Amino acid sequence: MIRRRLAELFLELVIDRDVQVAFTRQADTGDLEVPLLLRRAQLTFIDSILLLHLRQRLTQADSQGDRAVVSTDEIMEFLTLYERASNTDRAGFVKRVHASIEKIKKHSILQKIRSSEDRFEISPTLKLLFSAEEIQALTHLYQRMAAGETPAQLAQTESDEEADQ
Repeated sequence: MIRRRLAELFLELVIDRDVQVAFTRQADTGDLEVPLLLRRAQLTFIDSILLLHLRQRLTQADSQGDRAVVSTDEIMEFLTLYERASNTDRAGFVKRVHASIEKIKKHSILQKIRSSEDRFEISPTLKLLFSAEEIQALTHLYQRMAAGETPAQLAQTESDEEADQ
């Protein structure tokens, strides 16, 4: 009954009984224009790198049968790899990283561990929000950017790939 009602609203109910999570997402309606009831969050470069890192940590923890836990210091250390060598505003970079962590917490992907101020558990929902294919595509895009491809070259490759399909 709940699935039918959500379908009437162009929403899909996703349930993963193994990890005991459920959420709704916009239903795939093809070319049909429908109202969007769910907010979409724009991701900055730092946000997306953080999500890739969290997704990787979640996968590692799952394979070992552990809970996926990270600290603010671990996140900061990892994201420092993506700070531009020419950056002269270290405080600004730290501020952007903390804003990214807050955004991810706001969307319930990071959940504070009760007995700790700076440690978080990564929500298993992250696996369902970003498929392995999406993670691979984003990782590939960032690897190409790191290799020096310009946005124009990236866009040209995408349009060539779409034309081939």
